[in-house]
Amino acid sequence: MAERTELTRRLAVAADHAGAALKAQLLAKIATIAPEWSAIDLGGDGSDPTDDYPDSARAVAESMLRGDAERGLLICGSGIGVTIAANKFKGIRASIAHDAASADQGVVHDAMNVLSLGAKVVDVDTAARAVAAFLAAEPSPEERFVRRTRKVAKIEEEQG
Repeated sequence: MAERTELTRRLAVAADHAGAALKAQLLAKIATIAPEWSAIDLGGDGSDPTDDYPDSARAVAESMLRGDAERGLLICGSGIGVTIAANKFKGIRASIAHDAASADQGVVHDAMNVLSLGAKVVDVDTAARAVAAFLAAEPSPEERFVRRTRKVAKIEEEQG
């Protein structure tokens, strides 16, 4: 893990049992593909079949909501379970993006702050490109995108 400096941004990372191998491979690449980011490994090494996707999603979401990390990376078999669970947390905007273009657009247009990947869906090189694009992107300050993000936040508020 990169030494934390004032310039280092933090990425919370977790996987369920099905995503553990891809998580380990991506953690090994973070310093190369996104040197300004430091990964916080929140678990899921594949040794426990009861490492379920809701637990991984909770770990990443709570880390972000505490301010320990700015963004999150979640990995399960398909990417679907971790996405559903993460989106139960107010302020978390998780989405699956198995390619760099979708990962970039998810951040720029939709202020996505958690990238979900399916270990049974995407190979490590494609996943690494998606992670790199996700971490390099910033939400657009353009009014139409800000307006849409506010509308999503309003829905969260209304749902309590």
